[in-house]
Amino acid sequence: MIIGLIGKANVGKSTFFNAATDLAVPVANYPFTTIEPNVGVAYARTKCVCREFGVQDNPVHSVCIDGNRFIPIKLVDIAGLVPGAHAGKGLGNKFLDDARQANALIHIIDSSGSTDNNGRPVRAGTGDPVFDIQFVEEEFDLWLESIIGRDWGKTAREAESQGQKLEQLLAKRLSGLGINEQMITNAVQTSDLASKKPVGWTHDDILRFCKVLRTRAKPFVIAANKADLPAADDNIKKLKAGGLELVPCASEAEALLRKASKKGILHYLPGDVSFEVKPEVTLSAPQLKALDIVKTFMQKYGSTGVQEVINIACFKLLRMVAVYPVEDEFKLTDKKGNILPDVWLLPEGSTAKNLAEAIHADLAKGFLYAVDARTKQRIAANHPLKNGDVIKISSATSRG
Repeated sequence: MIIGLIGKANVGKSTFFNAATDLAVPVANYPFTTIEPNVGVAYARTKCVCREFGVQDNPVHSVCIDGNRFIPIKLVDIAGLVPGAHAGKGLGNKFLDDARQANALIHIIDSSGSTDNNGRPVRAGTGDPVFDIQFVEEEFDLWLESIIGRDWGKTAREAESQGQKLEQLLAKRLSGLGINEQMITNAVQTSDLASKKPVGWTHDDILRFCKVLRTRAKPFVIAANKADLPAADDNIKKLKAGGLELVPCASEAEALLRKASKKGILHYLPGDVSFEVKPEVTLSAPQLKALDIVKTFMQKYGSTGVQEVINIACFKLLRMVAVYPVEDEFKLTDKKGNILPDVWLLPEGSTAKNLAEAIHADLAKGFLYAVDARTKQRIAANHPLKNGDVIKISSATSRG
């Protein structure tokens, strides 16, 4: 699973990326600081099952802290957009090519309004975050339209004369973008185009279809970054009043908390609603002032917003469930004795067989049955899994 960070140039994407991954990349106050896509590891946070089972787990590929499981995901910071990107303006072609690999997108905007339409610094409050949202979505829609609309007449006639489904033809063309036939079928129906022959689709029909397809294939969550700056309050209220769902974010505050936590100054977990300075630590007046500003923001919005946005992308947009595979359903261990060693993020509705496929093709090939570690009952290959399930897979074929 890959989550991409997109947005206009200079809205704080690299700062968000640093805060989410704790990996240093160039951050500067000018457009196109990020030219090559930076790839790092962020973490989705979910409640671990260790305390329910009363065990001390020792994860291998994830992290459990205070009963919270942090599951690694790939986070890609993609070069900033400018208006006209779909036509190749700025780094548009590269942006759109890099963004196609993402399963979901975090759209970062400058809620303080301190950048103009092209990402250049302006006086806080004079930029327009509404424009930021609209133009990025429009660029994506126009990019899809340029791909789908290319040789549309030929595609439509082929679908009609050869009796092939339009959805199949488009799925073949869009496979490199991670767009499948089901997404296309859903978009056709939602666009009220199912009863209209493709040869009769107008340019407006194709663009409307692309708008819907984008929401299905590349779902967005809006991160209203720089929300800790004074000018952001009015903009956030205006955006919410307009019906937009967004998460106020303070990326610099999150980076500060993670850095202080790593140095042993305070106790903080990404996504916590507050933090605590360790009693043995003495802070200077500037440090206390900085932490007071962060605390005020967290009290206002419930967190810094960074972890919340990542969780929304994973669990709400992509509808993932966390499933724990084990080899011993009684001890909850793998063959090396590690307790609750792994956790997999699978799409909602995934089955026991899908879990086996995710772990290893050979395991799925010889699938016999699975066991629910809670009930100790056998479950079939097509049994749907739930968030927090602990599952043993029995297979006639060993891995590797």
